[in-house]
Amino acid sequence: MQPQHVDTNLATKLDGCFVRRQPLGVVLIIAPWNYPLQLVLLPMIGAIAAGNCVVIKPSEVSAATESLVAELIPKYMCQDCYAVVRGGADETKALLENRFDHIFYTGSSVVARSILQAASIHLTPVTLELGGKCPCLIYGRVNVTAAARRLVWAKFFNAGQSCVAPDYVLCSQDTLSALLPALREALKDFYGEDPYTCPDLARIVSHQHWTRLVELLGKSTGKVVVGGDSNQDDKYIAPTVVVDVEESDALMKTEIFGPILPIMTVDSLEKGIDFINQREKPLALYVFSDESPVVNTVLENSSSGGFCANDGIVHMTLPGLPFGGVGASGWGSYHGIWGFETFSHRRACLLRGWAMERFNVLRYPPYRDDNLSWLRWTTSVKSHCRLM
Repeated sequence: MQPQHVDTNLATKLDGCFVRRQPLGVVLIIAPWNYPLQLVLLPMIGAIAAGNCVVIKPSEVSAATESLVAELIPKYMCQDCYAVVRGGADETKALLENRFDHIFYTGSSVVARSILQAASIHLTPVTLELGGKCPCLIYGRVNVTAAARRLVWAKFFNAGQSCVAPDYVLCSQDTLSALLPALREALKDFYGEDPYTCPDLARIVSHQHWTRLVELLGKSTGKVVVGGDSNQDDKYIAPTVVVDVEESDALMKTEIFGPILPIMTVDSLEKGIDFINQREKPLALYVFSDESPVVNTVLENSSSGGFCANDGIVHMTLPGLPFGGVGASGWGSYHGIWGFETFSHRRACLLRGWAMERFNVLRYPPYRDDNLSWLRWTTSVKSHCRLM
């Protein structure tokens, strides 16, 4: 990338002043299981574009993709620069004992804490792409049919195993009454009368994750109004909607990461915003409304990694937008130029010759008040400053 020249002041007018992007060195990418190929390749592209060597640790949970990555990367890429390490938690722990110039992790906050501890030993910078409970606030006038279809797609895509999937819905009781029939119709259109037989509905990644979701649904005191069926042998859970959910419900205590959608009712927009702000900052926040003041009010009075109005997930498909969390939902961002910046060191550079030495008397001892005034004037950035 070409150097990025910066504004100068009178004291540096004859100097070359610029920011130079340089590779960090060797980058470790630890990928998750839910999008096991995409979430290896996207950060890897940014790291390579910035000139780094890369060590990849694919998820062992997605065993087929892990095997494919371990086969293809050494086959088509220089093994001196790009390596794949396979294995589980023990292998990852051993890998983290090595010194890297940057660690990029996508996954849970629990594992993220262990990675931070390991990185702290070498003071290694870390990018964390985590998740959390992404809310969907539906308020005011809204196209209920379109809202239901977009909500169903975003929530049940990949069986809800997406870090940016809407985790729960907040809406008024009147909106809920109109929304439920539209949700049922959208699910029928997308997945048919029997979702179990639909080839477009994904399965849960493992029996362990299936068991966690079924137990979580069983602990809920809410009312299942759509779905609720499951099949352990096939790791299947039907798209499920739960209403009459309280704040203390099991479904509201942890990120669901599956095809279960709890819906809570709120009395006002302010209470909905307060509910969101009382929790950890989410990776994404969705608001569905035909009213621009509603959308803007939520946007201006909340904080999240990403924000999307009247749709779900699609904001992360645009390379021009940075993708990443804030607070508990992650540190740093990538996608497009943002990934290049994440894996680059921005080196501040000033190139100076030997001319104009007599002006340096202003900064050399012995110090005098009149010299200090001139020094302040020459080092301040002035608009429309021109050298005569």
